[in-house]
Amino acid sequence: MNRRTLITAAGLSPAALAMGAPAAATPPASGVEDALAAARFHTERRWLQTRFGDIAYTDRGEGPVALFLHGFPLNGFQWRGVIDRLEDVRRCIAPDSLGLGFTRVAEGQGVAPTDQVDMLLELMDRLDIQSFDLIANDSGGAVAQLLMLRRPERVRTVLLTNCDVEPDSPPPALLPVLEMAREGVFPDQWLAPWFADKALARSETGLGGQTYSRPRDLSDAAIETYLGPLVYSPARKAMVNAYAVALDSNPLAGIEAALGRLSIPVRIVWGMSDDIFSPADPDYLDRILPGSRGVRRVPAGKLFFPEEYPDVMAEEARRLWAG
Repeated sequence: MNRRTLITAAGLSPAALAMGAPAAATPPASGVEDALAAARFHTERRWLQTRFGDIAYTDRGEGPVALFLHGFPLNGFQWRGVIDRLEDVRRCIAPDSLGLGFTRVAEGQGVAPTDQVDMLLELMDRLDIQSFDLIANDSGGAVAQLLMLRRPERVRTVLLTNCDVEPDSPPPALLPVLEMAREGVFPDQWLAPWFADKALARSETGLGGQTYSRPRDLSDAAIETYLGPLVYSPARKAMVNAYAVALDSNPLAGIEAALGRLSIPVRIVWGMSDDIFSPADPDYLDRILPGSRGVRRVPAGKLFFPEEYPDVMAEEARRLWAG
């Protein structure tokens, strides 16, 4: 895709690009770079037909595979900056989880963390990938831990950021979301208003204020790319509610002892200004994981800091992979 085509595409809502929805206004100048990245993200997206549905993913770079697992309610676009910095040394694959992003879930398919593990293993099998490095955030970190336990021989290394751990899953801050999801209204009460009003999304009570250290930098393109597919139809809203409800019963319950028997090298990078997960969680992981390579603390980082600090993530990944 040439620059002219990218700029033309950037004037459209990502939901429009992906699903044929009406075009949105051109994003402000400060968001042009992200708009171009979103246009590229939509252009490069692939789908793989599986028994779980059509799994949306991006696949860029060459070398050993790095598998990126995003947070809730985000999608693979979260990792754009990190992938830009690592695609010279890794084949970077960033799927959209079941129930989130642009993945089209098969009728009757569950979206719990164990379902995500099953889907990822099939995705890797279908792409003929035998081993991979994991990089994960938020609920993707819970999935990463379950994946480590399910097939430890396939996981070379793990880079974990702010995420669920057994004693803090679900974190208390998520309880209002879970309650709304059980009532079937979470997307309508939070996500749809944020999608419609980008300033609200960047406000203290919005996605930006709750989970980003620099909420004003959360671009229109990112908000649309994350939330557009989730509020597009009643069926998609129901899937988002199901994703949240599946986190309510602590998917990590009882795994501590098994994690303590793993030798996989793990590096922990934690945003210490996170209002969702406890600042004690990285020390818990460091203590129970025999392969831990220690903790790096990002003082200003909140839950989705990997998106804001891609240089930190790339630096830590390269160091971990170097052994």
